[in-house]
Amino acid sequence: MNLTIFDLDNTLLSGDSDYAWGQFLVHKGLVDKDHYSRENERFYRQYQDKTLDIHEYQQFVLAPLMDLSVSERDQLHREFMETVVETLKLPKALRLIEQHKSNGDQLLIITATNRFIAGPIGPWLGIDQILATELETIDGQFTGRISGTPCFQEGKITRLQQWLQEKWQQEEWLQEHTLRPEHIRFYSDSINDLPLLEYADSAVAVDPDERLRSYAEHAGWSIISLRQD
Repeated sequence: MNLTIFDLDNTLLSGDSDYAWGQFLVHKGLVDKDHYSRENERFYRQYQDKTLDIHEYQQFVLAPLMDLSVSERDQLHREFMETVVETLKLPKALRLIEQHKSNGDQLLIITATNRFIAGPIGPWLGIDQILATELETIDGQFTGRISGTPCFQEGKITRLQQWLQEKWQQEEWLQEHTLRPEHIRFYSDSINDLPLLEYADSAVAVDPDERLRSYAEHAGWSIISLRQD
């Protein structure tokens, strides 16, 4: 079995779903426009600079949702999918996914974005298995805290290893996948994913940021674009 892993934001999507979610809340008038836009930009720059405190960021992301019911949150996310995520679709990314499916690869998305935002996007792209930053809830309500290891930077390796171990302990999984992955390939755009890119058997930089492009060129990794023809 070959395992093909994709980052989500700016890899399979033409933008960042986390950042786009913040803009969506501003557009809906659910947050203070000036303050939230300024903070959304600040956190996004920190992510690009590899200085993001993901715990602080998730508190920011979740604050507007903590007083909403589950049904209100779900309705809001459905609108987000229809009006925002749909515009981030990359035809070349969808073709790449289908190519790996036809090769018989097991596919997985692994993203730092929280599961509330990212969870529905995976199946929408045709990938049912997704690892995302998990959120603590009490009685169905978000607490603003992360549950377990954040799916971020080195944490992506930890979460991947935990996921594989859990899969190998499931009888249904073992009936279909009798061997551990012979080859792990990882696609990403971000320098934040350097730990998992180095961990994988094959690393592919997708429309990479400047630092990742430089590193990929030096390491001899493949560099591709899912945005340009």
